Amino acid sequence: MNNNQSGKFAEFLARMFLRLKGYHICAANYITGRGTTAGEIDIIAVRGKTLIFVEVKKRSTLENAAYAVTPKQQKRLRTAAAGFLASHPRYKDFDIRFDAVLIVLPFRLTHIPNAF
Repeated sequence: MNNNQSGKFAEFLARMFLRLKGYHICAANYITGRGTTAGEIDIIAVRGKTLIFVEVKKRSTLENAAYAVTPKQQKRLRTAAAGFLASHPRYKDFDIRFDAVLIVLPFRLTHIPNAF
């Protein structure tokens, strides 16, 4: 399995994991903007009245995965989230949260609510 395939598999596992925890997946791999202003959100989920933007990180250790969510990436995720909210006004009254799902393949997952 190459890196791209393992990344897609990790995102699939994260979606299944969140579904099992009662989250409704609204979108996956949501892209907003272009060029250097582009942002991608791996998973957008809803639970109750909370809209959750989830970053999935697959690394050789959970610690490495946690450090991979850099401040620059967090800024891009916030920008992408603002773009999503602007084009989906039905979520305007929802609480917003940024989570991370850290993965070590084959099946070690950690969900961090309010990761940043």
